[in-house]
Amino acid sequence: MSQSTLAKIIIQQCVSARLQTKPPENDVDAEFVEIGRGIVVYVCFMKGATEATVEKVFNMVTSVKLSRDSDGKLKSVVDINGDILVVPQATLGGKLKGKTMQYHNNIDKQLGYELYEKLIPLLCNAVGKTSSSQVKHGTYGNLQVLNIDTNGPYAHTMDII
Repeated sequence: MSQSTLAKIIIQQCVSARLQTKPPENDVDAEFVEIGRGIVVYVCFMKGATEATVEKVFNMVTSVKLSRDSDGKLKSVVDINGDILVVPQATLGGKLKGKTMQYHNNIDKQLGYELYEKLIPLLCNAVGKTSSSQVKHGTYGNLQVLNIDTNGPYAHTMDII
């Protein structure tokens, strides 16, 4: 029996990143969140994902050694006191059928929102142990504009089973 993918993530190293979380409306300016050196994490929950899946995503994001310290050694974002920007990204669950993308394996929108809302405080608590690091996040279910400065096209895709 093969195991199903329960979440898909992309982790991209960044020098800085800025995400528009709310578009401008009438006379109100757009709202943004920003981070410095750290990682941008794109996350998509798939059908069958549970709170246990959230824990697996959390563990992957906080422990994978993709960031370089001042000596050039690979460390986790937590180990280098880096920032984390979490971007909900439902399109990661898409599959190409003919010339059209389909998202039949994505989780129900409400349940996906609930799991996303469980992930953010876990990350905040892990990174909050260091005073200089921060976790920022996008708004689940909204289109958002992302600006990212990287020190190389250094992105990794991971499936959580």
